[in-house]
Amino acid sequence: MTDSVISTGLLADLSIQDKQQAQGRTKSNELGQDAFLKLMITQMNNQNPLDPQTNSEFVAQLAQFSSVEGLDKLNNTVTDMNQGFQSSQALQASSLVGRSVKVPAENAYLASGSYIAGTINLPYSTADLSMNIYNSANQLVGRELLGPHEGGDVTFVWDGKNNDGTTLPAGKYRFEAIASTTEGPQQLATDLSANVDSVTVGGNGTLTLNIAGIGPMSLSSVSEIL
Repeated sequence: MTDSVISTGLLADLSIQDKQQAQGRTKSNELGQDAFLKLMITQMNNQNPLDPQTNSEFVAQLAQFSSVEGLDKLNNTVTDMNQGFQSSQALQASSLVGRSVKVPAENAYLASGSYIAGTINLPYSTADLSMNIYNSANQLVGRELLGPHEGGDVTFVWDGKNNDGTTLPAGKYRFEAIASTTEGPQQLATDLSANVDSVTVGGNGTLTLNIAGIGPMSLSSVSEIL
């Protein structure tokens, strides 16, 4: 008795309902535990008596089914964990609304009566570090002399006043950090403080912070929560 004959015999001994279930699951590439056991029992009843299957073959089939079933359960567990992690991230991001964070930027919005905190990313030592501040018309309105510094993060706070001590109006300002080097002045990257206006959850679960004066930024771009 060949394999094809055995397969025909297997399907012949299955009830019409079992056939429909087996065909339906074949289309969806799924085989439930009940259908698998029925198929295996029918296979045992219709095996070639001159060449029966060994116990090891049945054990191998059971092990294979158990492995597939285990992987399916593991996949469902990972999916549930991922959904829970996304929910946790969304809850964490929502708690930032109305708070100030530091993100990579060179422009920031100065609110009335407030200040802007920042961090200069200094990759090397410098004998002269300074910060130029420009208004929305690209006019130089302030300059902070920070002096010599070793390499590392250099923090600063701008109180919204120009060099004459006059309080400047609310609006967007650009910050330009300059370090003197043997090759001349070099502009450095900065992280600036800004207010989180809202949080957007994308269709794929990605979280975006909508930051005042800067625009949309990913949650992972936040370097500090103030």
